[in-house]
Amino acid sequence: MFLRDLVRRPSLRGETNLVQRFIAAHLRHMGLDVVEEGIDLGQIAILPGFSPVEWSYKGLVNVVATMPAASPGGRSLIFNGHVDVVPLGPPDHWHYDPWGGEVAHGKMFGRGAADMKSGVAAMIYALKAVCNAGVSLRGNVLIETVIDEECSGNGTLSCLARGHRADAAVVPEPLGPWVVSAQVGVMWCRLRVRGNSAHAASAHEAVNAAEKAFMLVQALRLLEAEENRLERRHPAYVNVEHPINFNPGVVVAGDWPSSVPEVCTVEVRLSCFPGEDLEEVETRVRAHLKQAIESDPWLRSTPPEIAFFGFRAEGAVYDSHAEIGSTLASCHEAITGRPLLPRPITATTDNRFFQLYYGIPSVCYGPTGGQLHAPDEWVDLESVRICTRVLASTLADWCGVV
Repeated sequence: MFLRDLVRRPSLRGETNLVQRFIAAHLRHMGLDVVEEGIDLGQIAILPGFSPVEWSYKGLVNVVATMPAASPGGRSLIFNGHVDVVPLGPPDHWHYDPWGGEVAHGKMFGRGAADMKSGVAAMIYALKAVCNAGVSLRGNVLIETVIDEECSGNGTLSCLARGHRADAAVVPEPLGPWVVSAQVGVMWCRLRVRGNSAHAASAHEAVNAAEKAFMLVQALRLLEAEENRLERRHPAYVNVEHPINFNPGVVVAGDWPSSVPEVCTVEVRLSCFPGEDLEEVETRVRAHLKQAIESDPWLRSTPPEIAFFGFRAEGAVYDSHAEIGSTLASCHEAITGRPLLPRPITATTDNRFFQLYYGIPSVCYGPTGGQLHAPDEWVDLESVRICTRVLASTLADWCGVV
């Protein structure tokens, strides 16, 4: 099973080449023109949508495969999916092998099984189904498997910067039988708080960096509540219960139980509404944190370091009546017998690059999965089959057949 083969090739950040080379070989076997491309930071750092990163792309590749049109007159289409996955968390919290691709109760379990190797499998096999059926298309088809989506989106930006364009794009993220109507903006922020260490026996005379950092987390929680007020919401999120989430995702403090922590570092995922300027969001966050810092004598005298890194993703709203969306929705309804309904999401996807910066209409639609970024991540296998059929039908309808 192709999807299981993908899951069994771990692809954490910086370790994606194993699965990329496997995909590239598979696409070459299908007879496609395949290139493996590195990411040139110098090329993309000056572009809108770039996220500043602290890690290296040296030796890592995106994979782009092209099936040229059999005859002119049709429209071209990009299928874009990411292969990088997030860390496992505690392995003993998994009931299934996180790299095993085990199947139970109609689901496949494993890190990346849903997010988003299921979509990658669906888009590749959609094109394979069209080819196996002997159908010739009038438009070029591009298959892109990219890296770094989970922390920047620079993989997709690099593909666009290198000239891989089309009349429309589909990103099959595992969000269920919906089409994404809007997505939030996402930024990462790092707080580095200094304390004044001591032996735990005299902790009352010291300054605990972890406790001081917690004060800043509490301040961010207050700002989060403010951002979620109904009157502040973007119209697309009026009916979403809690659209803006500030998540302290990484907390590191101390090095010994009997020592008061000298330093605490907290890395936070922030979000904002579509249309918000990210510079203004950063300014607002810094100003709010400054108020909390000024209210505490220690923090005021020893200001924490505040840095933004990684994700710098703008939010976006998508037109569900755009032609690629209508084409895919019609294919979904023809295959499932159910209408494809729009839904805003409180995460980000790489769709934003196509629409915001390159004027390429895009749609986000994929299989149904659960436990994303958590133990026992799963994808419903029947939904992968349905998604594959819908994408194959969309290829034929959008590109046109000879």
